[in-house]
Amino acid sequence: MSRPVPRGRDAYRWFMTMATRWADNDAYGHVNNTVYYQWFDTAVNQWLVGQGLLDIEAGDPIGLVVETSCSYFASLSFPGEIEVGIAVERLGSSSVTYRLGVFGAGSNEPSAQGQFTHVYVGRDSRRPVTLPEEWRTKLETLI
Repeated sequence: MSRPVPRGRDAYRWFMTMATRWADNDAYGHVNNTVYYQWFDTAVNQWLVGQGLLDIEAGDPIGLVVETSCSYFASLSFPGEIEVGIAVERLGSSSVTYRLGVFGAGSNEPSAQGQFTHVYVGRDSRRPVTLPEEWRTKLETLI
């Protein structure tokens, strides 16, 4: 299995800044691997909310996470700030695969990078639906 090559900031189209928390550190003194997935989820959903695409309580369609992955390159720890960059890696008819990079404040090299795939489904049916054109137009800005 080959190791992914770290992608710099220019591989991402939108960034969100977050503070690390005391609870993020594990027994080894660095951010636990599970926290990166929380950051991915938060960044993607913050972008969707900011674009007016995600209505958490009543929106339709809704995105279900069907696949995630993460490669780690350098440790992060509390206290500190991180930036999560997102871009669209693949835009399907009912799915979106996001490319994500986690950067320590001021760093041009990622501490981690990953992918996060949403399949969009009807809120009630939970069956895949075609992404609305408004969604596609906005998601295309992240390609």
